[in-house]
Amino acid sequence: MSDTIFGKIIRREIPADIVYEDDLALAFKDITPQAPTHILVIPKKPIPRVSEARSEDQSLLGHLLLTVQKVAAEAGLTNGYRVVINNGNDGGQTVDHLHLHILGDRQMKWPPG
Repeated sequence: MSDTIFGKIIRREIPADIVYEDDLALAFKDITPQAPTHILVIPKKPIPRVSEARSEDQSLLGHLLLTVQKVAAEAGLTNGYRVVINNGNDGGQTVDHLHLHILGDRQMKWPPG
């Protein structure tokens, strides 16, 4: 397991408000929310960023999107939500472990900035 804050959450070395877990993914509330609902979905496999995913990760990447769908429904985001994947420094990625942000319960603006 990678030695990032997300690896530590997966290993339960640090606490998190976990809202969903299965064999491949974990979802928990972001500690610095950017929207009233802000949940992170991460793979348990340590993939540093989406640009480093490999062809053998194809089913895992699909699983992550279906997990987003399930977690958003469980969070009651019936009016819509935004899914964000930051990639690298210029993309705003701050943790080197692939993660999907679910942002909801407010109107999103475009461009996101």
